[in-house]
Amino acid sequence: MGCCGKIGPMLVLGFESSCDETGVALVEVASPDAPSAPGSPRLLAHTLHSQIALHRAYGGVVPELASRDHIRRVVPLLREALGRSGRTLADVDAIAYTQGPGLAGALLVGCAFAEALATALDRPVVPVHHLEGHLLSPLLSADPPTFPFVALLVSGGHTQLMRVDGVGRYTLLGETLDDAAGEAFDKTAKLLGLPYPGGPALAKLAEGGRADAIKLPRPMLHSDDLNFSFAGLKTAVLTRVRDLCPAGEALNEAVRADVARAFQDAIVEVLVKKSLKALKQSGLQRLVVAGGVGANRHLRAMLDAAARRHRLRVHYPELEFCTDNGAMIALAGALRLVADASVARAPGTFAVRPRWPLAELMTPA
Repeated sequence: MGCCGKIGPMLVLGFESSCDETGVALVEVASPDAPSAPGSPRLLAHTLHSQIALHRAYGGVVPELASRDHIRRVVPLLREALGRSGRTLADVDAIAYTQGPGLAGALLVGCAFAEALATALDRPVVPVHHLEGHLLSPLLSADPPTFPFVALLVSGGHTQLMRVDGVGRYTLLGETLDDAAGEAFDKTAKLLGLPYPGGPALAKLAEGGRADAIKLPRPMLHSDDLNFSFAGLKTAVLTRVRDLCPAGEALNEAVRADVARAFQDAIVEVLVKKSLKALKQSGLQRLVVAGGVGANRHLRAMLDAAARRHRLRVHYPELEFCTDNGAMIALAGALRLVADASVARAPGTFAVRPRWPLAELMTPA
């Protein structure tokens, strides 16, 4: 068993099952013993199933249903990924999977399947931190960044700014003190009566809203640090809605759009200005945006405009890699292997980490 010492590219199979997406992917990366191997890293194939339709009736993710659906989907998705790549399981050199953070039951599905498959194939496994997958996902884009860079990670319950000097070489610059941007989007969407998933629905509604029609605060915009706080913004929206409808009646569509626009503008302004501040303090000129909120078109437009003004570079993952996916897990596992072969271990340990602070991975340069 083992993949290190192999001459030529390594093929890593990755599985993602942390929440409500089942993802499988194959990534090829140059081995440490063959640094000149072409096409590294290279995504050969990825398949993905989203459970949005399954959970919509409940207004959010139901963990038990999520776990059961991962069980149903993982084998067909694996077969499809292998078929698209033109490879077989015998070609796989290592298997990566999301160990955490996430829903315990959902994580166990991916962990158990990956560990069992690795045992059957006699291949090593690489447990991956879900957020590191998001952090490195822009490396799969058509315009991949080079190290070092500042990363704005806006994924689900996480909003963080980090300096990234290489794989596994991360320094936390700032983070949310309460609700993350993604959480604030979802909670505000629910307040406005929008369907699950709330974030994308709110962003779409905001496109019809008027700029400056409603005033909302910009929490911690002028603080001396690089931290965030969005819980107060959500409360400000609730207060504003009550002011607009004192008798408790429903908002009309135009007013709802104005509220959505005001909320999105506030979030985006804070994210953009804090990101620019992080670049200035670090002395770097390259920003990477990763995570689900990174797909927000208004955020991208404002960051691109700021980059032009300040002569900076901004990199994003392709839209299909903003949400959870297997490609980012296969990539993170592959890059971890190249950076430090000791991360690979023999299969057989069924342990997931539903709560796993990214800080545990941080080793400042």
